[in-house]
Amino acid sequence: MKKLITGFIALLILFAACQPAGEQKTANSGDEIEKRVEELLAKMTLDEKIGQMNQYTSRWEMTGPAPANADSMFIYNMIKEGKLGSMLNVTGVAATRKVQKLAVDSSRLGIPLILGYDVVHGYKTIFPLPLAEAASWDPEVAKLSAKVAADESAAAGLHWTFAPMVDVSRDARWGRVMEGAGEDPYLGSKMAYARVKGFQGEDLSAENTIAACVKHFAAYGFAEAGRDYNTVDISEERLQNIVLPPFKASVEAGAATFMNSFNTLNGIPATGSIYLQREILKGEWNFDGFVVSDWGSIGEMINHGFATDRKDAALKAIIAGSDMDMEANAYIEDLKSLVESGQVKEELIDDAVRRILRIKFRLGLFDDPWKYCNEEREKSVLLSAENLATARDVAKKSIVLLKNETNLLPLAKSGQKIAVIGELAASKDVPLGNWRAQAIPNSAVSLLEGITAVAGAQNVIFAKGPDYVISARNFSTKLKYNETDLTGLDAAVKAAKSANVVVIALGEDCFQSGEGRSQSDISLKGLQQKLLEEVYKANKNVVVVLMNGRPMEINWMAENVPSILETWHLGSQAGNAIADVLFGDYNPSGKLPVSFPRSVGQMPLYYNHYFTGRPSGSDDVTLWSRYTDVSNSPLYPFGYGLSYTTFEYSNLNLSDSVLTANGELTVKVNLKNSGTRFGEEVAQLYIRDITGSIARPVKELKGFQKIGLNAGENAEVVFKITTKDLEFYTEANGWKAEPGKFKLWVGTSSTDDLEADFELK
Repeated sequence: MKKLITGFIALLILFAACQPAGEQKTANSGDEIEKRVEELLAKMTLDEKIGQMNQYTSRWEMTGPAPANADSMFIYNMIKEGKLGSMLNVTGVAATRKVQKLAVDSSRLGIPLILGYDVVHGYKTIFPLPLAEAASWDPEVAKLSAKVAADESAAAGLHWTFAPMVDVSRDARWGRVMEGAGEDPYLGSKMAYARVKGFQGEDLSAENTIAACVKHFAAYGFAEAGRDYNTVDISEERLQNIVLPPFKASVEAGAATFMNSFNTLNGIPATGSIYLQREILKGEWNFDGFVVSDWGSIGEMINHGFATDRKDAALKAIIAGSDMDMEANAYIEDLKSLVESGQVKEELIDDAVRRILRIKFRLGLFDDPWKYCNEEREKSVLLSAENLATARDVAKKSIVLLKNETNLLPLAKSGQKIAVIGELAASKDVPLGNWRAQAIPNSAVSLLEGITAVAGAQNVIFAKGPDYVISARNFSTKLKYNETDLTGLDAAVKAAKSANVVVIALGEDCFQSGEGRSQSDISLKGLQQKLLEEVYKANKNVVVVLMNGRPMEINWMAENVPSILETWHLGSQAGNAIADVLFGDYNPSGKLPVSFPRSVGQMPLYYNHYFTGRPSGSDDVTLWSRYTDVSNSPLYPFGYGLSYTTFEYSNLNLSDSVLTANGELTVKVNLKNSGTRFGEEVAQLYIRDITGSIARPVKELKGFQKIGLNAGENAEVVFKITTKDLEFYTEANGWKAEPGKFKLWVGTSSTDDLEADFELK
């Protein structure tokens, strides 16, 4: 990792190395916008420039002419004085119109605010968690959900979402694994690109698109011990090969903004990293949007021991390339004196403001500040029947069938009694997930409602079982679980005994995963395991519906229960989507984007690990890289997922055994639906570089295709491989594909064994 450049010499280097943003030409920049940016910038005072770099959250209800309390009045006056460039958490047409009118009509230059919000997986219509959507292995699904979220957000007066999160994450202890696409950089890159395109469309100035904010830059998903906000220490090779690809894909998709991360990276807070922000993002990748800090992260550099005080934090953040300060008060309070003292050149301020204004112009805010404030559109778009239907479709495609040993699924729609058991089964709130934006509490279709709508109330017996969460449920409060009170257990057992089949909902409350929700124990909390075992004793025909935001430790369940359906937190239409799968109206096609562990002690766990010098040996011998108490392998591997039909792979064929430097290798395989019903299969291509200048992973995903086939139908699946697919990064050589031997696999998961060999010359 390159060392942080400090001091006055660093500034000179930066001025020489970093072109002004107006000189960076991209597909979506326009000469007219650049001209208008420069004209406006020339009119601005230093105070007004710094004001554009300042962001506060809303602290008052936008009802009266002015806020009543002093803190809110401060922000009110800042807007009037042109000292605020952005606000977050102002939502709804009435509120956004009021605050925008204040900025446009009352400030000297009338520069509109950019209004942001955490629209992570839907605005009013809530879609599956991003991790769940990644389980679809269908980028178009992610693009579609982001498009609907953008449409609803824009209709509610918003311009900007703090999404997508594209952190590669390999540790289920980390609560924020639910926000990303899982453990693989290739799948993560495809999903990142799709989500940016979904939010922004092809025209950022359209009334139904919003600016994306790619986060968290960078390596937040590698926090030590899976503990949120914690230290990250990784090699340059790992940073480049694993962490950065989804971020680069987002830039290629045209992402308007980036957000830096809370963590340190190799001793340097990401917020203060010249290397990340100036050299890579704005330098190598030619990113011409702006970078916003995460909440208070500029000030938190003091806590990291990287900055002595807030002024020092502001100095290091602006030198590093953090353009907008979210809620740290560092820029608005300290940048002006830093410029006046000569510690910060005004050119750095100009660069940041230029970037911010550029995005505001691209959004069309200067041409029509009110286009996002259409009350009629707000009424017609939010929670529309079309949006809810889309949410249901996306949700069912995100479900993964983990086990169906006795073909208990799909369930018959009539002729049997179904016991629906568990607090989560009746919840209309848990399926909404964390980061639920403006979702109406308790508005989701519950699992119980979904099953009842299909099977009829007369065929459904519900028993809640023991209470699960016994504390307040909200974004920032630690949950408490019932560990002792067995009230409701007997009723659940009785219901199980009286039914032909049991559907039991287990897993996590939606506020059990997410920011600040790291856990050292990822097994079932409370009395859930006790409930499951007692129900299973009463009736062996058990289907577990898992609702969760992370991989879980479910060994007993996997060993004993005949059917397990991974449903994550699926959003507004969760119950209907799950019922679609349970009763066979939709054949599950999801695949795991993360590995499920046998034990939390395996964390971090990921399929594309490296061999050791002693990779294998006898089970009776200890002297090789292994656990002595559990298998090295995951319980359920990356890419795994079953169907109600079966698929067979055969006739793997390569167009040549040799790939030349400028050539192309064609990989073909026959895929057959060997079962009795239509199904969709995700064919996955993996490659291993046998020998490299640095050790290479045992296997890397390099392609996937989702194919629908009728019973008995065959299809030829074709992949193309070029040297670009074989490139990897080393500090010595940069990005390069090295000649040598390769192994290739095509199949249904990361553990499939249909393989071939080729050589790069």
